[in-house]
Amino acid sequence: MVIGIIGGGASGMVAALAAAENPDNRIILMERQARVGRKLSATGNGRCNLTNLHAGERGYHGDDGAFAAYAIQAFGPEETLRWFRSLGLFTVAEDSGRVYPYSDQANSVVDVLRFALEKPNITQKLGFEVEKVKKTAGGFRLECKEETVECDKLIIACGGLAGTKLGGTMSGYKLLRSLGHHCTKLRPTLVQLKSGWGGVGGLKGVRANCHAAIYHNEVLHSESTGELQFTEYGLSGPVIFEVSRDACQGSGDWKCRLDFLPEIGEEVLKSELFRRKTTGLPASELLTGILHNRLGRVLTQAAGISAQRSISELSEMEIGEAVRAVKFFDVALTEPMGMDSAQVTAGGILTKEFDEKTMESRIVPGLYACGEVLDIDGDCGGYNLQWAWSSGRLAGLHAGGIL
Repeated sequence: MVIGIIGGGASGMVAALAAAENPDNRIILMERQARVGRKLSATGNGRCNLTNLHAGERGYHGDDGAFAAYAIQAFGPEETLRWFRSLGLFTVAEDSGRVYPYSDQANSVVDVLRFALEKPNITQKLGFEVEKVKKTAGGFRLECKEETVECDKLIIACGGLAGTKLGGTMSGYKLLRSLGHHCTKLRPTLVQLKSGWGGVGGLKGVRANCHAAIYHNEVLHSESTGELQFTEYGLSGPVIFEVSRDACQGSGDWKCRLDFLPEIGEEVLKSELFRRKTTGLPASELLTGILHNRLGRVLTQAAGISAQRSISELSEMEIGEAVRAVKFFDVALTEPMGMDSAQVTAGGILTKEFDEKTMESRIVPGLYACGEVLDIDGDCGGYNLQWAWSSGRLAGLHAGGIL
């Protein structure tokens, strides 16, 4: 049986390896870029957070986030790590549950997959962009500028639109729609958020551990605790990625309320700042030793305290304002960065049009889809790659007649 796979990313490579477990199958893996796994090699700032030990049916979103449950249960984090170990990859888990290659290099993940693909029954066609797919009596005909490929079963694993500079594409959505499937609205997620506050540029590069809460018209939208990074345009870092899903979508007022000392109460902080009144230091140093110096000065200024004054001159009310600036600092938000900057696409091909136990289309027999092209996106921290591994393996096993 000939199995065509469009897309040489995370889910496509795993699908190819799963289908190839039957040596009688012939797999044709087609990738429009010059090499497989290009987007994967850039994930996690080049470290590749390949899964999360806590990944389960929770942590996934879409019109029906529960669609991911069967695939994750069938091939979850433990099975995934055993499988990667069989390919020669060593990994290490952080206390948070995030798992990285022991080398701390994403290329290690790409390399073991690339080496595993060197099987006699797998053919790779690189720089090969499929432009049209037609259903035939015996299977599928795939057309590109150079040639036509015929296959019995077809897996579409093109990924999503996010990260367009690294290979994000509309291709998978277009091909599946041409075969009768439907797509939800596509939005960037796990993405930086732009701010209308003029002070963000002066804090560019500053990192801080904080609690971040997104509000829409004063109603809590999402919240998390972790590392924040200020950028030239707004807010970034893991904590922002975790709360960014559907933030700044639609009209109304959006803001991010930051608590820069989430583990320290207001009274404890106030007591410490009162103690500093005996130092005689300038007010610009009020938060020195507590927060990043640049951030501390910005927050002191936001509290209405002149940098030229002495800490010893500050009133109880002024100390209270400084505490509130540290614990309840509001940053106005305008919009998310675009798909170029997003790590993942929210939205995609409707999952109700596929069988969650096989990844096969309910509309076109013999057609499968997996990974980000479907309307499933996961939380930050390895959830999205776990979905790619799980759904890709399920699609490959069933398309290959192994399950």
